[in-house]
Amino acid sequence: MMRFSANLGLLWTNLQLPAAIRAAKDNGFDAVECHWPYDVPPENVLQALNETGLRMLGLNTGRGDVSKGEIGVAALQGREYQSRQFIDEALAYAVKIGCDYIHVMAGTADFHNQIAQRVFTENIRYACRAAALVEKTVLIEPLNTYDAPGYFLSTLEDALLVIKQVGEPNLKIMFDCYHQQLMGGDLLNRFKHALPHIGHVQFASVPERVEPDIGEVYYPWLLKEFVVAGYTGMFGAEYKARARTEDGLSWLSDYRQ
Repeated sequence: MMRFSANLGLLWTNLQLPAAIRAAKDNGFDAVECHWPYDVPPENVLQALNETGLRMLGLNTGRGDVSKGEIGVAALQGREYQSRQFIDEALAYAVKIGCDYIHVMAGTADFHNQIAQRVFTENIRYACRAAALVEKTVLIEPLNTYDAPGYFLSTLEDALLVIKQVGEPNLKIMFDCYHQQLMGGDLLNRFKHALPHIGHVQFASVPERVEPDIGEVYYPWLLKEFVVAGYTGMFGAEYKARARTEDGLSWLSDYRQ
C-alpha cells in the first residue's frame, strides 16, 4: 500500500504549523513534511505530532536573505559559516521533533564553477557528518530552471555527481517528479537509475503544480511502478492547492485503491 506525506510548506498554508499537522491527520495523510518551521517552537510541533501519531519526515535549511530572493547558501563562497549555522539549526530542530532528514538548500550559483562545487561539497560533507552523529539523513534536490533559475542543482545528473564527490552514505536525493519532468522527463527510467541514491519522492501535477489529478504525468501508474522498482518510502504531496486544500484531496483515496 502506498503511503503519502503532506508537504505543509504548500498545503494548509493558512494554518499555523501545529494546526496544519492536525489537518493532515484529519484528511488521511500518513506523515507530514515542511519547509522552514523555525518560527514555531519545536515543542509545539512535537505536541501536534504526538497527538496525531504522524511523523515529520523532513525540513529545509535556511534560505538566507529572503528579501534578495535567496534560496539557500550552501554553494555560495564566503557564506560557509552561515551555511553551517543553518545546517546546525536544522539538525537541532530535527532532533527535537524526531524528524528524519534535512534538505540542505544550495542557493544560486553556477554548477560548473569549481569554487562553487568545492564550497557545496565541503558544506554537504559537513552536514552529512554532523547528521550521522544524530542518525539523520541529508537530502539535496535538483530544482527546475523555470521556477528556480540559476539554482546550483538543476538536474538529476548534477545531484548524482555531488553524491559521488561527497562520498558519505547518509547523503540522498530528493526526487521531485514535478522538477524532474520539467528537466528531462522519462521519470521511471531515470528514477530506476538513481534509486540507490534516492531518499524521498515528491510529486505534483505538471506543468501546473496543483493537485495530481490533471497534467502530463499519470501518477496512479508511475508511483506504483516506483514501488515495484524497490522504493519503500513515502510519497510527498508538494503542490499548490487550487482552492482549499481539503477540497482537492479526492486523489488521495483514489490512489489508495
